[in-house]
Amino acid sequence: MKKYQLSVLIAIGVLGFTGLIAWKNKPETETKTAAKPKRPNIIVILADDMGFSDIGCYGGEIHTPNIDYLAMNGIRYTQFYNTSRCCPTRASLLTGLYNQQAGIGKMTDAENEPGYLGHITDNAVTLAEVLKEAGYHTAMSGKWHVSNTKRLPTKQDQLDWLNHRKDFGDFSPISQYPTSRGFEKFFGTIWGVVDYHDPFSLVSGTTPIKNVPKNYYHTDAINDTAVAYIKDFAKSDKPFFLYVAQNAPHWPLMAKPEDIAKYKDTYKAGWDAIREARYNRMVKMGLIDPAKTKLSKRWHDKLTWENNPDKEWDAKAMSVHAAMIDCMDQGIGRIINALKQTNQLDNTLIVFLSDNGASAENCAAYGPGFDRPSETRDGQKISYSQKKDNEPGVETTYSSIGQRWANVANTPYQFWKAESYEGGIHTPMIAFWPKGITAKKGGFNNHVGHVMDFMNTFIEIAGAKYPQTYKGRTIQASSGISLVPTFSGKQGNGHQALFNEHFGARYARLDNWKLVSKSGRDTTWHLFNLAEDQSETTDVRDKYPEKVKLLDSLWHSWANTHNVFPKPNQKH
Repeated sequence: MKKYQLSVLIAIGVLGFTGLIAWKNKPETETKTAAKPKRPNIIVILADDMGFSDIGCYGGEIHTPNIDYLAMNGIRYTQFYNTSRCCPTRASLLTGLYNQQAGIGKMTDAENEPGYLGHITDNAVTLAEVLKEAGYHTAMSGKWHVSNTKRLPTKQDQLDWLNHRKDFGDFSPISQYPTSRGFEKFFGTIWGVVDYHDPFSLVSGTTPIKNVPKNYYHTDAINDTAVAYIKDFAKSDKPFFLYVAQNAPHWPLMAKPEDIAKYKDTYKAGWDAIREARYNRMVKMGLIDPAKTKLSKRWHDKLTWENNPDKEWDAKAMSVHAAMIDCMDQGIGRIINALKQTNQLDNTLIVFLSDNGASAENCAAYGPGFDRPSETRDGQKISYSQKKDNEPGVETTYSSIGQRWANVANTPYQFWKAESYEGGIHTPMIAFWPKGITAKKGGFNNHVGHVMDFMNTFIEIAGAKYPQTYKGRTIQASSGISLVPTFSGKQGNGHQALFNEHFGARYARLDNWKLVSKSGRDTTWHLFNLAEDQSETTDVRDKYPEKVKLLDSLWHSWANTHNVFPKPNQKH
């Protein structure tokens, strides 16, 4: 595999720090001796739009040895939840609040209601702010996506900006950048969608990076910058908190040719074969109980793979999705190696998860505009063809895996990103901490957890304190529950009740009862008993009307007290 040796050094200005991106021909062999801090380092690695069963340790065929290493030497959670979409999940994860409480009920547009500010509210604190106050170094590499997205007055100006033709200044208010919310160092994108070879809204600290090196690939840059931060922090006696927010495998499908080649034949077997193989592996490894978690019906299964006129394109698209995850895993391996080299691994808590289920979006249908360019920097037109007559995986094609492959990626669950069914909100989550986790290595835990739990978890292990006020602002109480008891193998407990709402999709979960409705025009509630039906195959609303009434009441009570209502320009 061809590799490039390159380093880019970028000054971050008044902060006095340096962001480093390094691609190397081989791992460094020099070992630096560093005293282990009494308090653990904390690293959060967040994948973007990765399906529940994509990685090997959750049943997937994608080659993820480094993530699998974390799982085999840590804990895999079987009932861990997100908020169904990129920026809301990030807001909840960073603040320990439900996402509407944190100010991001929809996306990053600035709207006129408390739950829909489009940025993290001043009445919340971030993990970085809390841990920095407790004496931690703090850094972030990757996708921010929790600040207001700037829209220019004309579509042409927006495209010229996205196409790197014109400069319109800061990508969001500087007060909303990571370095204004507790992170000492930041390298990554302020917005969400990226061209992986030449990302828009790329900054170091607050300084825009206006040109990237030849052969740049964003996933490598994110992970190798994280490696540089680790090596820098290892020189200090202070512990560190590092947030590695991946873009992979979020559309557009773009990967390096050598990674795509590994999967050139894998997905020619088709939707059913891949899905059934994943399910069988999940059963065999003990991740799911087939008596309680059936393989749900495949989405739009009337079209068979054999009769699929686009099977060649579809197989290639899924191979790119796999390649993007594979590349991310390679970078995670370099992060693990850096921790080993600096004698930091044993006392570092690493959590790995996805922000939501795999995406069913047809990104080609969106076309250029808002956060999607129409040309590359050198003037090549970008294809948004919906006819599947272009090549997925290259910089000049904006494509995505679509509904059927998203359904496969989320095996055994139904639906996908943005929905409140398990396929949208149920994330793989791994916790690894050699010094601090005494539970059986490689085991499973059915604790009902949520991304907002990281705040209370990290506060407990760091000896930090959650503030009632911060910089003169009143701070909302955290909604999370510490995961620390699960580190010693305790099962169950967790959240008795959980809720969600996103663009009309919603759910209320009480114990094992879950009331859920889709987004769109049909807002009918459906009831499932997750103790017997984790994959939501049998609606029992008619059998248990009292449960529907109770959960509906609980959902409305939650919505009215957690900034779901009022919605922008709507009356409740």
